[in-house]
Amino acid sequence: MFDWAQNIADWFIYEVFHLTRGSKAGDALNFFVFDAIKIFILLLFITLLMGIINSYFPIEKIRNALQKRKWYGLDYFMASFFGTVTPFCSCSSVPLFIGFVQGGIPLGVTFAFLISSPLVDAVTVAMFAGMFGLRITVIYVVSGIILSMIAGFILGKMKIDHLLTEWVQHLIKQKQSASQFVEEKRHSNNVSRKL
Repeated sequence: MFDWAQNIADWFIYEVFHLTRGSKAGDALNFFVFDAIKIFILLLFITLLMGIINSYFPIEKIRNALQKRKWYGLDYFMASFFGTVTPFCSCSSVPLFIGFVQGGIPLGVTFAFLISSPLVDAVTVAMFAGMFGLRITVIYVVSGIILSMIAGFILGKMKIDHLLTEWVQHLIKQKQSASQFVEEKRHSNNVSRKL
């Protein structure tokens, strides 16, 4: 499949730079150029695919799906899976984590997302596929999802909500009071309509 990339690497290293075929330096640079081309193409394809998925499947929908439905344990899988397919590193996952907690998603489910998002992201999967092949990549992805599900479940059962930083707890309280205000307003409007 990538024979053309190997031909480019051979031409670049052995003909342009005139390194000896079979020498340690020549073969190492040849391998580097070949893998750089292959990984660049895989990253380009995966990034394009994740951009399309992210455009048509926004984070608000993920949050709403996890918050409004009863998944009976599958919510941990869904959160881990969403963390895997969304193209976020740990830096961009933390604001999403806070948004999920603020949105009322259980903390364990939110941790499952937070753990899987940087652990099994598109870049890592593309690099694994390029360096180790499809079989090892599938094992890595499945292991990462299972690990994040188990860790999220355990953290959820530990009831560690009180350990969140003060400003996150403040955000949660603000969200709860705003939701309560909206609900009271809705209730008073319904009562006044009946009268």
